Amino acid sequence: MQSNTASTSASVRPDSASARNVVVVGTQWGDEGKGKVVDWLTDHAAAVVRFQGGHNAGHTLVINGKKTALQLIPSGIMRDCVACYIGNGVVVDPTHLLSEIERLEAAGLNVRSRLFISESCPLILPFHVQVDKAREALRENTGSGKIGTTGKGIGPAYEDKVARRALRVQDLKHPDRFAAKLKELLELHNFALKGYLKSDALEFQPIYEQAMKAAEQILPMLADVGVKIHGHNVAGGSVLFEGAQGTLLDIDHGTYPFVTSSNCVAGNAAAGSGVGPDKLHYILGITKAYTTRVGSGPFPTELEWDVPDTVGYHLSTVGQERGTVTGRARRCGWLDAAALKRSVLINGVSGVCITKLDVLDGLKEIKVCTGYMLNGQRIDILPLDADDIAACEPIYESFPGWEGTTFGITEWDKLPANARAYLECVQGLIGAPIDMVSTGPDRDHTILLRHPYKG
Repeated sequence: MQSNTASTSASVRPDSASARNVVVVGTQWGDEGKGKVVDWLTDHAAAVVRFQGGHNAGHTLVINGKKTALQLIPSGIMRDCVACYIGNGVVVDPTHLLSEIERLEAAGLNVRSRLFISESCPLILPFHVQVDKAREALRENTGSGKIGTTGKGIGPAYEDKVARRALRVQDLKHPDRFAAKLKELLELHNFALKGYLKSDALEFQPIYEQAMKAAEQILPMLADVGVKIHGHNVAGGSVLFEGAQGTLLDIDHGTYPFVTSSNCVAGNAAAGSGVGPDKLHYILGITKAYTTRVGSGPFPTELEWDVPDTVGYHLSTVGQERGTVTGRARRCGWLDAAALKRSVLINGVSGVCITKLDVLDGLKEIKVCTGYMLNGQRIDILPLDADDIAACEPIYESFPGWEGTTFGITEWDKLPANARAYLECVQGLIGAPIDMVSTGPDRDHTILLRHPYKG
């Protein structure tokens, strides 16, 4: 691992030839396979950073056939000597954090010596979870429709952050200050729980005692994450920024209100970790070879994914499309190049990694959405208004499928000709080069065309 000793001098700049930082972001509605790609890239990184979201990431890694699911801890934890950082843009549930650490340690991983947490992270506390679940229940009962949250309290925690009343990890260092802020915040949320949300209020003492007990283990892992990252770069070490969720779930740029509660676009890697935008050298957009979505919201290319003997059913079953965090079935549909155009634009994507190409094996015909008809007009990029998106009628271009399997292939030239033609067309439609192709869940099932750290 590169030295964590950092110079805070703004005049000190890393050698761009030796220190190269990569941001990995999802370009669809999440579940694109970011965790596997991050894990694959960490052999070139001194550190991996989570910069937004909470324990709602479902990053599943398969290494030598063994599956590991990570929700909060960066995927770099699976490689020895890689430092892992939870940046200030992440909301942290102390109980979940410790349980995830314990689970990984039970599997033989060295976690606590390599995991560093920004003291500026807002805390997710039990009343956030209660509010989250009660709101979804109310929306369902009143007929307004569920957002489709994970029910983990992430949204309400971000609300407290924006309202400037959040309890942060740094408050754990000061028990009296923590208690005073907790009493005030709990009173506010209990008022909403008992009144508008028709739910149960929570008591102060159990929450306080649980937090103080967690603090004993969490405080030794606190760090000034931005300074640490700077230190890696100055020492010549490259850093990987690991996004969660997907661009189309971004709070500002996604299909609002059916979105997550944070900015999951590449630009937030800087704000959510405490570094400048000049530290983001390459943006890798992860894109599934088809499209999936968990939860509610518009989905122009959605197919019948729960009806046997249909293309949607094939994508759902062969792709094993169930949410890692929630276990919910993912809605499935054709690749939407018009939506990807929006993602490429927002993120400034340098290159794309296409994942799950092998799921398309065996299909006689493959379609790609190239644009939409909306109110009698043709458009070639995803609209900004969710109601407009729901009204879009997709326009498809068809491609012949291929014989044989792409599973586990690691060389471009060994792909079936029709698979290569499909990918080359997608590349042209979205306006970004395909630099990587994933052909299976294992870290070694990867075709490399241009290395993000060497390109």
